Amino acid sequence: MSKASSITGWLEGLRAGDEVTAQRLWEEYFHRLVLMARARIAGRPTGPKGSDDVALSALDSFCRAAEAGRFPKLSDRDDLWQVLMMLTARKAIDAVRRESALQRGGGQLVREGPFFETIVGIEPTPSFAAEVAEQFRLLLDRLGDDELRQIAMWKLEGFTNPEIAGKIDKSLATVERKLQLIRRKWEADSADRE
Repeated sequence: MSKASSITGWLEGLRAGDEVTAQRLWEEYFHRLVLMARARIAGRPTGPKGSDDVALSALDSFCRAAEAGRFPKLSDRDDLWQVLMMLTARKAIDAVRRESALQRGGGQLVREGPFFETIVGIEPTPSFAAEVAEQFRLLLDRLGDDELRQIAMWKLEGFTNPEIAGKIDKSLATVERKLQLIRRKWEADSADRE
């Protein structure tokens, strides 16, 4: 992988304000983030912020934070994806909460300017995002099996059990057993740390 396409190269490009780097990041991750956002907000009201807007907002927040020199611990595509997933999940949750508050009569509809002029402070801090990414990477490492890691990632991305079964060409019962195994391993790990 060339330096220009490495995560380090992308972060350097973003810090320098390179729009080409931001475009590459968008091309690489936008579609997957939209799918994840869609799964997170499925059936819930989001008002003007649909899954496309949630994914754009997550990418914009990441690019702004990277340009500011945050995320010093990102070292590979897995770290980057975990941070982007976490930002997207938080943005989706925030969109649903805002719309729910409006429907209940609480809160006021704030007209935002251009899309990338998002409200400051609704996403997690970069240090928190990096910490979550590190913890998630440790959890994935503890699974000890590439197939279990991939199943866990797909589940977190919002894929259904039947969709995962199709992806790995195994039965639904097999996927459900593997998900139970993942839960048991993670719960055991959590109990060990307490």
